[in-house]
Amino acid sequence: MHNGCHFFLGNLLNQHRVKAGRRRNRALLAIFTASMNPCLNEKNKRRAFVCLQFPLSGLIFIFLFLISPLSHGAGLPVTSSREEAIRYIEEIKNLERSNHWPNIKPSLFLQNLKLNVTDPLSIYPGNSTNFCGYGALSYLFLQDDPLGYAKLLVELYQDGKAVFHQVKLEPSEAVKRAAGQLRFKGTLDIRPAEQMLFMTLAGHYKGYLNFFNRRYNPGDENTFWASCNLAKFNRMVRQLLLYNVKSRGADMARPQIEDLPGYIRKRLETGIVVLYINNRIVHRKNHVTIKLSVPTHFVIAEKIEIENDKITLVYWDYGRKTLLQMSPAFFKRIVFGVTHCTKKENNAD
Repeated sequence: MHNGCHFFLGNLLNQHRVKAGRRRNRALLAIFTASMNPCLNEKNKRRAFVCLQFPLSGLIFIFLFLISPLSHGAGLPVTSSREEAIRYIEEIKNLERSNHWPNIKPSLFLQNLKLNVTDPLSIYPGNSTNFCGYGALSYLFLQDDPLGYAKLLVELYQDGKAVFHQVKLEPSEAVKRAAGQLRFKGTLDIRPAEQMLFMTLAGHYKGYLNFFNRRYNPGDENTFWASCNLAKFNRMVRQLLLYNVKSRGADMARPQIEDLPGYIRKRLETGIVVLYINNRIVHRKNHVTIKLSVPTHFVIAEKIEIENDKITLVYWDYGRKTLLQMSPAFFKRIVFGVTHCTKKENNAD
């Protein structure tokens, strides 16, 4: 009886150790996943601990899936390589401080520029700003033509203006004074090159959302001055990246496509797909009681699958990849625009 009791207690202790080890492994992997991306704020890091609910095998699958590099539009040919851009930046030995951008130090500018070229995934439009459209454009820019991106930003920094694909960018003096001084925007606070480009694009490109606020004043990165509607985003992609662009949907009307996931999956086979979504519905907050049915955010779709009446979407936004699972009805509810981008030699139908 005494030996049997010891055997029983020993088994219980072993089971407890095994379960504790599994919980520890899950916790360690969740913490590692949360800390991998420096762009995540504290709220998003806490979300990562939801991973503790998953079995370890499932967690490892999701982790490996999310850290895999994003593909460039079904293997589309690129205009320039990352190596060319890095070599160009490293050849800049003595970049003098720009009189045009008084609050951007040349060392921080080059550091930010090199980071964006080597890690396009890290592009971050900032907390509480309306820069998401310019962030999505920058991500596409860096995927296709990192050398062109680097040369454009260096010219803009040195001369206070730049010309790229016949687009003349000449930011206002107010924008030049503000760039490098944005605060409380998360990682964007220490990304002066991104601040410079986002604000320059916001000042240059105008849509109907910018009609009543066309001149920058401090704080306008959070207002309609910086807003980007679907037509404006498509225009920027056509002019700066020289892509063929075909778009379905609108700012106030969802695309009338019967099989929306199938439509997106087919377009991903031939090019890049940008989704214009209602991000307020995706990221619910308990204290928000009214959800406006309008789009608010641009994301770059990478993969979409449907299985057992469940859609799994992988996309880039805000300095990271996100995996989102939802019902087909919910997916149709959040998607307002689908933009398909291809190189000039390909068909964007």
